Amino acid sequence: MGQTPRALQPSLSERHFFGAELRRLREGANLSQARLGIMIRFSADLVRRVETADRFPSREFVEACDKALVTGGSLMRLLPLLDKNRTSDGTPSTASPAGALSSALSKRPTETLGLAEMVARVPFQPGVLDRAALDWLNAAAGPRPPVAGRPGSPDQVDEEDLHAAETALAMFRQLDHTHGAGRVHAQVQRYVEGELNRLLANTPTSEAVGRHLYTLAAGFFELCGYQAVDTGAHGLAQRRYLRALRLTEAADDRLYGSYLLAVNIGHLALHCGHPEPARRMALTAVRGSETQATPAVAAALHAVVARTQARLGREDDCLAHLDIAERQLARAKPEDEPAWIGYFDAAYLADEIAHCFHDLGRPQHTQRHLGDALTALSPTHVRRLAIDTALLASSLAAAGRIDEACATAREAVDHAARTTSHRCLQRIVEVQADLEPYRCEPEVREFGAYVRHRLPLAAL
Repeated sequence: MGQTPRALQPSLSERHFFGAELRRLREGANLSQARLGIMIRFSADLVRRVETADRFPSREFVEACDKALVTGGSLMRLLPLLDKNRTSDGTPSTASPAGALSSALSKRPTETLGLAEMVARVPFQPGVLDRAALDWLNAAAGPRPPVAGRPGSPDQVDEEDLHAAETALAMFRQLDHTHGAGRVHAQVQRYVEGELNRLLANTPTSEAVGRHLYTLAAGFFELCGYQAVDTGAHGLAQRRYLRALRLTEAADDRLYGSYLLAVNIGHLALHCGHPEPARRMALTAVRGSETQATPAVAAALHAVVARTQARLGREDDCLAHLDIAERQLARAKPEDEPAWIGYFDAAYLADEIAHCFHDLGRPQHTQRHLGDALTALSPTHVRRLAIDTALLASSLAAAGRIDEACATAREAVDHAARTTSHRCLQRIVEVQADLEPYRCEPEVREFGAYVRHRLPLAAL
């Protein structure tokens, strides 16, 4: 009887991601490890060790796998990520299974948050947002990618380059969801400063490739901005988001620009305590994309407008925009939506609705919608699990259900302890503040002691 394959965690490191992808392709071709080893003239044991992230694959190994599995070069496109991981680690291919990235993931938060500590003093500036929104709204139609260069030029950017970058972006996003920005933002920044800047400096093979490149670059800067929020560097996040917005203008990607303006910049303003500028950003996005917005994107934009109205205490306006969001999302067809809005489903909208009702002071509604959101949430989205579970605990505290609030808050602490996320820490602090009126209750005192033991950075 054969051994059960070791479970992989693709989000743990580049090497795990590669191993999981190799296993998926091999099993899809209905090949055993031994059979693939014969086809590529490497040992079955080496195939096993690469798949289980115990070994770095060589270029020859990857090329042979691509050829045998008829992948069209998809594994070779992952090789630059592995090479960077191997080089930065400074160890040969027999290094420990976790690799360089997982070494970085195991560092203490105080070490990995060094960058955020340096830039956290850069303030969020709501005053510059109106000008940015106006520039976006009035941007001249038509893409402005660089002129295509001579065919065959070695420095040209083609679809294969962009596919490799897209693979990297997807992997970084998954790592961010699982571990929080504190553990992975340095790897993303290195990729942007190296590979992405190289692509932006070179000439695309066509205008279509140029537009694709700018949209992809906007995706990287959106991720950088999101990670800056997650490390508490709100001024840096604002700059990253505005850079992404300008890139969508260059790509003539009006739809993605509206999303950045509302969902990213609007949420950031809301997070920093500026609901009125956030409302203006979201409404500008709605108006500026009326003729292009797909149902799911429209739902996401109206959900942000609803969040801002709730924060301003305007319940009727909030409920009106939530109604629009729900009706729009019910019309959405995944095949007709851009890939980047794929996450926005009924469960995610339930999360947005729950936050609205929390701000409106309606704990029963908050709890019902959080139940919908948490039930459908992927276990790999640890940061979202921590934030939503903490919000549920705050809602239970607001309803006077202190025993349940403390038990739920412990779960939130356990989730938060698995990340290095400033937002998670903030949310645990807020739970403690919400429980402060009941500080003499034994359950609340025990919860405070649990936070001090399990997550001391969030202890009050």
